[in-house]
Amino acid sequence: MASSGKRQSRFHGRVEAQGHCARPGCEEPGEFRAPSGRRASFDGPGEWQWLCLDHVREFNTGYNYFNGMSSEEIEQAQTPYGGWERETRAFAHVGSQPPKWADFTDPLDAIGARFRRAQSQQQRRDGRELSETDRKSLRILGLGTDADRRALRQRYADLVRRYHPDRNGGDRSHEKALQAVIEAYTQLKSRPAFAGSQ
Repeated sequence: MASSGKRQSRFHGRVEAQGHCARPGCEEPGEFRAPSGRRASFDGPGEWQWLCLDHVREFNTGYNYFNGMSSEEIEQAQTPYGGWERETRAFAHVGSQPPKWADFTDPLDAIGARFRRAQSQQQRRDGRELSETDRKSLRILGLGTDADRRALRQRYADLVRRYHPDRNGGDRSHEKALQAVIEAYTQLKSRPAFAGSQ
């Protein structure tokens, strides 16, 4: 098949220097990959052929992804959450029972439920609320979620002594860390979780 007179220089999926088109008798460069025979499976990647632009267009017009599949396989491939029915390692059971994927129609809802459950397990023993900013500030100070006001003041004093240039012979290499500690302490000391605790 003769190629059109002026070739467009950019097409999605074009890969140059793959040799000639796989169609017999075509001398155009084979720059577009198309399936050829076996599909990708557990046994390995599928088989591919390299076609010129005109032949890959012809191939695409007649290609049927579902060709050779049973009706059950087609239905399974078309389900909107195909592949979500098994848990990946990131969502595998650790500690308490995770939410079941089948309880949700949208996989993102299931992910959100898992995230909310993990957050609820990090609540303070005294029941006082911590915002995400509070948690971040506690991490900067190296404190757990159940730290009280006394532990907060003590840790702040220790870190200021460690990072302040006056205590390190004028070494200013820890200024960013010192600034982060000051900001974290300032943010936390007025928060309800630390008000009135000793």
